Amino acid sequence: MQQPAAKNELFKILGVGFGVAVTVGGTIGTGILRKPGPIAEQLGDYWLIMGLWAAVSLYAFLGTLCTIELGTSMPKAGAWYIYAQRAFGNYAGFVVGINSWLGTCSALGFGVYTMSEYLALLIPAFVGYEPYVAAGMLLILTGIHWIGLALASSFQNIMSVLKGLGLFIFVAVCFIYGDEVTAEQAQLTTSKIAETGSWIAPVIFSLQAIFYTYDGWHTAAYFSEEDRDPTKNLPRSMIGGVLLIIIIYLLCNLAILHVLPMNELSQSKLAAADSIRLIFGEGSGKIVTLFLMISILGIVNAQLLFNPRVLYSMSRDGLFFRGGTAVNKGGTPAVAMLITSAVAITLILIGKDATEKLSDIATFFFVLGYTSGFASLLALRKKEPELPRPWKVPAYPILPIIMLILSIAFLVGAVIQDLASTQYALLFLVISYPAYLLVSRLNR
Repeated sequence: MQQPAAKNELFKILGVGFGVAVTVGGTIGTGILRKPGPIAEQLGDYWLIMGLWAAVSLYAFLGTLCTIELGTSMPKAGAWYIYAQRAFGNYAGFVVGINSWLGTCSALGFGVYTMSEYLALLIPAFVGYEPYVAAGMLLILTGIHWIGLALASSFQNIMSVLKGLGLFIFVAVCFIYGDEVTAEQAQLTTSKIAETGSWIAPVIFSLQAIFYTYDGWHTAAYFSEEDRDPTKNLPRSMIGGVLLIIIIYLLCNLAILHVLPMNELSQSKLAAADSIRLIFGEGSGKIVTLFLMISILGIVNAQLLFNPRVLYSMSRDGLFFRGGTAVNKGGTPAVAMLITSAVAITLILIGKDATEKLSDIATFFFVLGYTSGFASLLALRKKEPELPRPWKVPAYPILPIIMLILSIAFLVGAVIQDLASTQYALLFLVISYPAYLLVSRLNR
């Protein structure tokens, strides 16, 4: 194992394989298995459903091209925090960083809690003890990460391979063994669009759901500081990872739409499981549940990998507690990881409703991160024209401007569509200023 050059520096031991694995693992969770049903209920049309999935796929791909420029020109741990802090100063960096970190802690807690619920379906003795099972699983993962980056990254590689193989097998099974729906079955006359006579709210709802499933397409950028050669590896990791995700997502939707009539799909809470049950019967439920656990485990492990690196970078810049810069012998930002795990476990023990609500709020912050990234790219081109840029985004400035406009439009849509969650998100933004002043004073 390569040792860090100095105390509290991260190890440079990662490469393309890990970058692709953490992108896939950090993006694909249960969303692709759960969201097709609610989306079908809103839209009720095969081509509209696939069109929106294709549109968000394009957004993620073009966003990746923009992020590669930022990641290769500033190869430091922390992604959106690093770019916002460099482009707009400490306060902007603090807002983006701390809200991104808190949002991921919420998603981490919700993910582990959900995994404990699936485990209880397989082992009934765990029913009623889900919060404690979830906290225990997160403690075990924390122990794996404490051992070091080499073990944690290898575990991520394995989880991502299993997840990818599982989804490709699911697609193959649906097309080989499933009966294709008829043209009549492929339409839903009682969709929200048909009921309301308007497509605006259903389309915004569906875009939010698809955005949720795609969150994580930028995950490899968090590890650019630990990449052996980020100039060469990061473009390959990010482009390869996002293309693989796009292929999987589009194929999974095609497979689900191939076997599930639209009326059944619109009522489905777990479309992939219902597709398999339709083909093989009720006995197949446990296989789907086991796969769901593996899928969630992969994304939880990725979140526990990248989220402490945000705190690590903030601590290094004096925007969090100085102790957050500590790196143990295995290359793990140890204090930052323990704080991250402790917050997630606290949320788990408070209850699933709290983590689920906070996860809804976190979607706002995740898109805020994208928005800040595209704005940072444009600002840094003007502010630091001489900054080395091994990769330059194509079609500059048109592409980042379009991405910035789309991200802002999505934020506005999210505000209109979910005022309750947005109010809490805005409250977090207000609280962030006194928190920033306090941290800045403590680090003087």
